[in-house]
Order: sequence, then C-alpha cells, then structure tokens
Amino acid sequence: MELIGTVTSDRPLLVVAVHEEAEQMGGLGLPILVTGAGKVNATGATAALLADQRPSEVVNLGTAGALVDGCEGIHVVGGVIQHDFDNAALFELTGRSFSEPITFGDGLTLATGDVFLSDSELRAKLAERAQLVDMEGFGIALAARRVDVPVRLVKYVSDSADESAFKSWVESISYCAAALAAWAEGELT
Repeated sequence: MELIGTVTSDRPLLVVAVHEEAEQMGGLGLPILVTGAGKVNATGATAALLADQRPSEVVNLGTAGALVDGCEGIHVVGGVIQHDFDNAALFELTGRSFSEPITFGDGLTLATGDVFLSDSELRAKLAERAQLVDMEGFGIALAARRVDVPVRLVKYVSDSADESAFKSWVESISYCAAALAAWAEGELT
C-alpha cells in the first residue's frame, strides 16, 4: 500500500491496484492510493485509509478483462459482484447473505475475484453474470460504501480474460494507463 499525495475532503481519491495503472496520473494533482493486487489488498488498503481520511469520493481506476466479445475501451461500472465467493452455500448454512451485489446505476457489471482470469471456460461461465472481470473493484467499493464515501469504478479493457490475457495485459498496460489518466483529467479535474 502506498499513498501518493494528500487526501482532502474536497477532492476525489484515485485508487489503483498497481503502479503500472497509475504511471500517467501523477500530473493530475489528485491523491493516488496504490493498494496492491487482489481483493484483500484492495479492501485492506482502502479501509485503512478511509478509517481516518475522507475524500470527496473514491474513484477506482484500473484494467479489466472482457468477458464478452466486442467489449473494449473504458467503462464506468454499473454494478459489481464477487465471482469467487460462495454466497449461496453460506446462505444455506447460516440463512444470511455475505456478498450482495453492489450497484451504482447504469453500466456494465464487473465480476471481481482473486484470480487473474486467463481461462476461456471460466470466462464463458462468468459472462452469464457480468461483462468485465477484475481483481479489486468489489473490495474497494465495499470499503467505501461501509463508511458512506461515494465510489465509482472505472475500468479500461486490457485483455479478453482468456489464454492470451497475460500477454495482452503486459502489452497494453501503458496504453490503458494513458486512457485512464485522460478519463480522470476530463471527468475529475
């Protein structure tokens, strides 16, 4: 976890998983929290920061895999689910739900899980529930929502969440970072 800049109540906090996603955001004059990859890192870092600092909103900027063909570019997410959490089994055991979807409004659904998705079979299964996949969005949204800080998830499609995903992410991350920085400059500054 690394905080770059100072959090104030009149400015949004940009939250990214890895430094590569933030490489072109430094000139925006906004604070950036680099959480580390995965739901646990994202949730923990975001919750720790929000425990004593309140930005005007949390904006998670990052890359995502496309779960459906033809999905590309940048998307403001409309809702997020955990794809690797067995909420149905826990509900059957306890009668309580521990992982309800988080909704924001119009937009694509993002599936968050602690796996870099590079499997066509899992991609097809997840495509029944979402259009995008990442590793941090749900955790960041949950941490912000728990303390009543507005949150937006903005994702740039870096790969097709199939066997080519590793190579595609490495080859496209600089372009994705530039597109995310341009979105933030246009929408937040």
